[in-house]
Amino acid sequence: MFVTPTPPSRSTTPPDRGHLLTEQRNERSSAIDRCSVRGCLSIINDEDATIAGAVREQLDHIADFTELVIGALAAGGRLIYLGAGTSGRLGVLDASECPPTFQTDPDRVIGVIAGGDSALRKSSEHKEDDPNGAHAELDALHIGGNDCVLGIAAGGTTPYVLGGVEHAKSLGARTGLLTCTPIEKPGWCDVLVAVETGPEVVTGSTRMKAGTATKMVLNMITTTAMIRLGKVHGNLMVDLRATNDKLRDRAARILMMDLGIARDEAFDLLDRAHGLVKPAIVMHTLGIGFNEAQGALDKAGGRLAVVLDGA
Repeated sequence: MFVTPTPPSRSTTPPDRGHLLTEQRNERSSAIDRCSVRGCLSIINDEDATIAGAVREQLDHIADFTELVIGALAAGGRLIYLGAGTSGRLGVLDASECPPTFQTDPDRVIGVIAGGDSALRKSSEHKEDDPNGAHAELDALHIGGNDCVLGIAAGGTTPYVLGGVEHAKSLGARTGLLTCTPIEKPGWCDVLVAVETGPEVVTGSTRMKAGTATKMVLNMITTTAMIRLGKVHGNLMVDLRATNDKLRDRAARILMMDLGIARDEAFDLLDRAHGLVKPAIVMHTLGIGFNEAQGALDKAGGRLAVVLDGA
């Protein structure tokens, strides 16, 4: 027998978010439930095609925040993402991909999500209603003046995110807020990035266009920051340690492309460089051993171009 669930007890009704673009109805998909599979996919794809243009409109603001991130990381600080639900999961995802891609320490780019790590797999969106919910975790991270904190909130209203970023600002951090709807820039926000993704294909489902735009922006911020910090040579992923077969293959191909050497020679060079691509390039180019190559890189702050140009 079906039993009607008891609604959660609320002393007040929630604020009306109907004015937000991300919550409004998309007329172009209003009859999507009557479409064929191919028709559904076509509508979704057409809507997704608008995202890159919306992100481009915010490039100046994305650049402003990326400059803050570069300064923070160069000074030994951190980039900290703060979000709930899909936004929080995307922040954790981008942070988790920095160490294997750019050989960053895991504590340099950090994702904080409402509800903790368990919220990555099990929904805990009720946690997002607490404006003080992130304070304890931010305090435990000892946020300071060398840190950047980016709040991620598709609709720009999430209390957990807004309260957390405001708290981070009070601790001296530089702050940003990434939304997918236009809002007024809060006083505690140094940079507002508001990507206007518009109404979703399924009304209010910000895991779709807003989620895609969010992932694009986060990827852009960290990738550009790492490029500017010398972790990419040309367009090659040179800050790479070959720790499995896939990465050994990729590392060898990077050496082959950059140095113009054969595959067998690339693997021999990589082995002598203890699986590290940057020292391998310096060793081959300057005709020196691993310790000398690593020392030159350390002196140059890890910037391969500085070592090669200096030689």
